[in-house]
Amino acid sequence: MSRQAVVTGGAGAIGGAIVEALRRDGNEVAVLDRAGDFACDLADERDVRRVANAVLERHGRCEILVHAAAAFDRFALDQFDLARWRAVQTVNVEAALLLAAAFAPGMAERGFGRIVFVTSDTVWLAPGPEFIAYIASKAALEGLTRVLARAYGAAGITVNAVEPGLTPTPTSIADIPAEAFASVRERQAIKRTLEPADTAAAVAFLCSEAAGAMTGQTLCADGGLITR
Repeated sequence: MSRQAVVTGGAGAIGGAIVEALRRDGNEVAVLDRAGDFACDLADERDVRRVANAVLERHGRCEILVHAAAAFDRFALDQFDLARWRAVQTVNVEAALLLAAAFAPGMAERGFGRIVFVTSDTVWLAPGPEFIAYIASKAALEGLTRVLARAYGAAGITVNAVEPGLTPTPTSIADIPAEAFASVRERQAIKRTLEPADTAAAVAFLCSEAAGAMTGQTLCADGGLITR
């Protein structure tokens, strides 16, 4: 059955792989991104609300919401800047909540919904003090996953998270030294470089009918770097 999906950050490497995976499963997908089907600034509350209404006006529904977009500003506590902190939380957490609030009522009316937050295995690794804003935002999403799963389960809506590992993308390659990729790969149980499709496969499963009994869970798709 074709479902209407919305993917934030769908113009990026991991987000784009998620879009492709969902479409292969027969879903219609609307991309929310600065360069997406629905151009949107996820750091702007009014723009997020506007684009949520635009999706519903054009497509009439949203049955699958995947929040893959993320701000990645890095600074340590001794460089703490409240405006930069808030910018990361706005994109990574608040935009996800605004979209979930906009689409969940329609999901509940139809008795089917899938919400997936793309987080990060850095929630467990805490790789460095400069990741304070990013890791806090991803940990917040994982807490919200459990809260929303309890709140909406009776309505047929599942809420889960996926933690990617360190994945080469144009952004990460430009920002992270090559030796860091090699070090992480060596510590993985599966010793190969991760690909955006690895995250996409986990997300697509959680969005499928087959995952109907899974909610409030976090799948770690990082090659076994984290085992818990």
